[in-house]
Order: sequence, then C-alpha cells, then structure tokens
Amino acid sequence: MKKELVFVGPPASGKGTQTEKLAAETGLPHVDTGSLLRSAIKSGSEMGKIANSFIEKGNLVPTELVAKIIQERLAQKDCEKGFILDGYPRSLEQAEALDSILEKGSKLKVIYFDIPIDNLVERIVNRRSCPKCGAIFNIKTMKMKDINKCQACGADLVQRADDTEEIAKARFDTYFKQTAPLVDFYEKRGELIRLDAQGSIDEVYTKLKEAIK
Repeated sequence: MKKELVFVGPPASGKGTQTEKLAAETGLPHVDTGSLLRSAIKSGSEMGKIANSFIEKGNLVPTELVAKIIQERLAQKDCEKGFILDGYPRSLEQAEALDSILEKGSKLKVIYFDIPIDNLVERIVNRRSCPKCGAIFNIKTMKMKDINKCQACGADLVQRADDTEEIAKARFDTYFKQTAPLVDFYEKRGELIRLDAQGSIDEVYTKLKEAIK
C-alpha cells in the first residue's frame, strides 16, 4: 500500500531527525521543500530562476510555484510507493494545492509532532551545531565528554545567533498561529495523527512507526 505521509511540527520538534530515520529504514523518499527550492535554484531551471527572484527580495515563493516544484518531485519514480513530505504544506492554501497534486483517492496520513512550547524552547536554547560536519547536539540531554566539542569530528561547537529564548518564543508564536488552521483542517478530515513528540529519539520513533501502520 502506498504510504503518503506529511510531517507537520514546529522547529526543534524532532521531525527532521525522525524523517531521516524512517526514510533510511523504509526507503521512502524524504521530500523537503527547502531542499527542493535550493536544488531548483542551483540547477538554473526556469522555476528555480523565478523562485530565486522572490527569495532575493525577501519575499515568499508563490504557492503556485512551490506546488509545481512539489508536483514535479512527487511524479518521479522513487515516489511510486510513497513519500514523506516535510515542511509542506504550511498553510491552508498550500494544503489545497497539495490536494490538487495528489491522485484522487489518496490516503494521506498527516503526523503532527505535538510538544509543549516550553520543551521546544529548552531544546533550542541547549542546541549546538558543528560548523565543520553539520552535526547537531543538545548539551543538556545528550551524554557528551565535552559540551564544547563535536562528538563526531572534534571541532568547536557553536550556538546559532537565533537560538535564544526570546527569538525562539517569537518563532513559535508565529508558527502556531500559522499552523493551527492547518492542523484543524486535517483533523476534521480524519487525516491527522497527533504524535507525542516528547521523549528520546528512539522512543518517539517507536511511537511514529506505530502511528503510520
């Protein structure tokens, strides 16, 4: 049976990590809007050029253009058995565009990574990243020999400038205002699954696999 999955959740909810684990185990392609846009721009395609013209001005890429890029990706052979959509849709307008892309009779499962804001803020404030290999660590929840060093390559870890409590809370307020109607939309259609995203990576992954059976 074709698995058409949509992962919805605020920053630091863990959906990126869980997507990687699930994609590796199942072979389902991880369809990430941000990566698709960057790839289209880098390739110099017509759609990429148009998208870049909006991004350069600090504007959002139009819904119709993003939908075309998503549609092109989902039509590729590796999506025949399903996919994991991450970061799309983010609004009711995009949800309606997705409906027009999918085949009639498609059975979406929208996984909402549900977690209290306070937990998310704590995750972000304690998040550190490696500028050399890209690894990400949580200095509070992960066992580390040295919280200032990358456990993978030994480089000095850094904290992103926007990973502060004040900025994090503002980002989450905006996110929940934009996403609440989307969650309600899929819940009314019986396609939303609320996933308790609290716990270790393995604990959440176990709950995720149970949810998508």
